Amino acid sequence: MRGTRTGTRFAALLALAAAVCGCTVRPVDGDGRPRSPVRIELPGGSGPATAPPPARRTPRPAAPAPAVLWAPGATGRDVRELQARLRQIAWLYDGPTGTYDDLTEKAVRGFQRKRGLPVTGRTDTVTWERLRAMTREPGHWELYLMGGQPAAAPDPRCLTGRVLCVSKESRTLRWMIDGRTVSTLSVRFGSRGTPTREGVFEVYWKSRNHWSTLYDSSMPYAMFFSGGQAVHYSADFAARGYAGASHGCVNVRDEAGIKDLYGQVRTGDKVVVYR
Repeated sequence: MRGTRTGTRFAALLALAAAVCGCTVRPVDGDGRPRSPVRIELPGGSGPATAPPPARRTPRPAAPAPAVLWAPGATGRDVRELQARLRQIAWLYDGPTGTYDDLTEKAVRGFQRKRGLPVTGRTDTVTWERLRAMTREPGHWELYLMGGQPAAAPDPRCLTGRVLCVSKESRTLRWMIDGRTVSTLSVRFGSRGTPTREGVFEVYWKSRNHWSTLYDSSMPYAMFFSGGQAVHYSADFAARGYAGASHGCVNVRDEAGIKDLYGQVRTGDKVVVYR
């Protein structure tokens, strides 16, 4: 009996020590293994709680490709501006022509590669905005440096007969017969020191393979209308466009065009040069 009382008293002391010290006695399962003293029951009796699976991250959709503004084969005034801006930063040396040709595509590819953009050769919105940020708005004669500009309305004096109708304002020559425009060519004039004369004249001499002894230069398909001034083909105009000037003559850069014109114009046909 004394041993039993002693054991009971010892067990009570152990329980008191556990309560005071914060210890927890882990109960034992029927198989003799300890089990957790805490069990969490979910509402509705669904059993112990378990951690939810990690949420799946939905991949973001890929950003849409930038819209293409111009590509090989495109034409128009906007293509001229693209070419003029590429010329400003020395990626293009020809033109502007207004046609998105192979040289323009090559220039765009080079620009894109240099700026770390996708190299496509097509001008998309990203490429265009980057190019615009690096250049300035081109002027009218930058857009038409090599010709191709629209012609001005003909002077009233050009509306009758056979006339070479030359506008200094638009830098164009209309070949007109009885008020109808047969063809139009871009032309260049003399500089301030050697201006092209204005007024009404007539073709008094034609010289197919003319050579200027005064300036020691070739003047093919020359049609003289005032002293030594003539309408003629200019290789310099063809190469440099409006970056240069004549010595007073009306220069044409389109060799095929002036060859055809030379074959149609007769001695005595009228020439009108006006602002």
